[in-house]
Formats: sequence, structure tokens, C-alpha cells
Amino acid sequence: MKTYSYFCSTQIEMGIGKAKQLPEMLQSLEIGSSILLVSDPGVVRAGLVAPIKTALETAGYRTLLFDSIEQNPRDTDCLEGAKIFRDFATDAVVAIGGGSAMDTGKTIALCGPNGGTPSDYADGLRAYTNIAPIICIPTTAGTGSEVTRSAVITEKSTHRKMTLKNASLRPTLAVLDPSLTFSVPSAVTAATGVDALVHAIEGYTCKVTNPISQALGAKAMETIVSALPIAFRDGQNEEARHDMLEGSLLAGLCFGSADVAAVHCLAEALGGLYDTPHGVANAVFLPHVLRFNAEEDKQMHATLARYMKFANDSDTEDMAVEKLIEGITSFTEQLKIPKLKDLPGVQEEDFPRIVELAMQNNSTPSNVRSVTSADYLKILENAYYNVHRNFKEVSR
Repeated sequence: MKTYSYFCSTQIEMGIGKAKQLPEMLQSLEIGSSILLVSDPGVVRAGLVAPIKTALETAGYRTLLFDSIEQNPRDTDCLEGAKIFRDFATDAVVAIGGGSAMDTGKTIALCGPNGGTPSDYADGLRAYTNIAPIICIPTTAGTGSEVTRSAVITEKSTHRKMTLKNASLRPTLAVLDPSLTFSVPSAVTAATGVDALVHAIEGYTCKVTNPISQALGAKAMETIVSALPIAFRDGQNEEARHDMLEGSLLAGLCFGSADVAAVHCLAEALGGLYDTPHGVANAVFLPHVLRFNAEEDKQMHATLARYMKFANDSDTEDMAVEKLIEGITSFTEQLKIPKLKDLPGVQEEDFPRIVELAMQNNSTPSNVRSVTSADYLKILENAYYNVHRNFKEVSR
């Protein structure tokens, strides 16, 4: 019988207005008085950081803001933040924002006390020890980084997306306040929401999944498919924003003790080369990877279709799989997510490099169906030309 482990040490606080209670939460954790706030310029301009900074300072904390973060955070951003961490004698890192801010915050909390570069840890050259407390306050519903053991960082010199992964990278505290997501633009709502959906799908289906992850993933899929179109159309809908933040959380808990897979491997390669928003990159590959995987496991993918209400119990497995592909394709179209061919910079001559980066990704072996370079290339071609050719003659 299958053995597995599931672990999450993060304290989770969910609800409208929870961000205002951060000083009291930090006091209960007894983590020190010097707080490095990590965010990005867009979140700062949206006015989401200033109230938290003021509340902390009013409660007697020393704070410093680091917001030199790009959309797909670079190792150079993290090293700059790590130096500031040391110069400020930081006790804890509070990351406010989406995945870029939270992954950067995690990496600063790692490299700040210990030195070294992100690649040292991603490549197994340094141990994950002595990490400063990490507090995450997500302002988008998508990444799930507030409860995961991972941080994805781009190596600027090579465009490689590195995954730093260790249980000790899990945040000490996650504060989920739906009110912080009300001002997120519709395009960002769509992209980050699909990212969360992919987390749930891949965490559920990957080779290293477990029953706990699958239970969380099933609920996350149902929640996200229902709530995302509403949040996309009406960003002020409190119930939809709450459900999306909760769905993203559940998806993070799903893959956080399992893994992601081929969709993410291709998406991270695309993001590393072209700086494509991560959720958009996930969305363009999702239906094509689902078709590839479903050829090998129709039963599992028919089940996914039913969780997401694209199919019902009376449908055959073949019917349910087709409804899954059609449903996901229509779902992303309704969210106005562009096709691969329409993304800035993407060129066919780069396909071999995209395939190479995807194959190097340490989540490729986790895909539910074993995937080769030839498979990745055909998935790329199908996505680029928006066709759904089968893969049986490509794979073994």
C-alpha cells in the first residue's frame, strides 16, 4: 500500500480585516521588533502596504520596505534584499503581495541570515537552515505560496527558473484578508486564478500526490471554477473574492505537500525566457497537457471533469474527458486569456530552448504521464497552433 507524508506548520488566519490584526499576531509569535516588509511597486502604489506598515510602527515595530521586485523575481532581487536584511538587523520578513513578493520574501529570509545565492540552495550546495520567520499576506488569489515549501526564482544570467524547496521555507504565519484583493485588475484576477486551478489539478494528479492533497485539490477545483468568473466580472464581490482566496489556499495546501507537473514546467520555461505572467503561461498550456495526460488515465481525468462540473455522473469516461478539455478551453477564453501565439516575444525557433528548460525542471518527473522532449515539443506546437492532435504516436 502507498505510504505518504503530509505536513504544514503554517498558522493560517482567514477573514475580512485580518491584515489589521497583524501587530497582535506578531506579538503572540514573539519574533522580535525589526520587520523587513517585502512587496512590489504595484502593490505599494495600490495602497495596500502603507496601512500595514503604519499599524506595525504604531505598535512599536521597526520597519523597512523593500520593493525592488520584478514580475518574475530574479536572483539579483533576492540578493539585494538579503543585504538589506542583514544591514537592517532584521528579525522577520513580512511579504505582502502575489507570488513574486512572497517567493522573494522567502528567499531573502533564507539568504539573509545564511549568505549564498538562490542557486546554491536550488542546486543542493547549501543547507536550508537558520531561516528567519516568514509572514505572508497574499494580495492575489493564485499562488498559494503563503502555505507552501517552495519559492520559484529566475536566474537572471541563464533565464533558468529555479525552485527552492524545503519544509523549512513554509511561512510561520499566513494572513488571508479578502479585502486586499478587491482592487486587483480583472486580467490579474484571471491569470492568478487559473494558476491556482492548475495547482489544484497538478497537485491532485501528480505521481507524488496523496489522499490529503487530493481531498484539498478536489475542493479547490470546485471552488475556483465556480468563483473565478464572478470575481473576474465583479472585483468588489466579497463572497467571490473570499472564495477565490480560500480556493487558492486549498490549492496551495494541495500541491504544497505533493508537486506540480508538466503545465508548470512549460509555464516556468516560458516565464524565464519572455517574462510571461505565470498564470497566463499556465493557462495556455493547461488544456493541451490535460489531453496528453488523459490519454493515459481517462478515469482520473473524467473525475476532474466532474469535480469542476464540466461533466456529470452519467457521462462515459470518454465523454467526460472531452468535456474537461472543452470546459477548460472555454473557461480560459471567457477570462480573456490570450493564446500562446499571441504572447509577446514567443517564437517557434525558441521551442527547443523551451523544451530544454522544461525537461530540466525538477517537477517534470512528477507528471502523471511520463513526458519526453518530443512530448513537450508536440504540446508546444498544439498550443501554438491551437489544435488538439493526439499524442499516442509521440509517446512510447
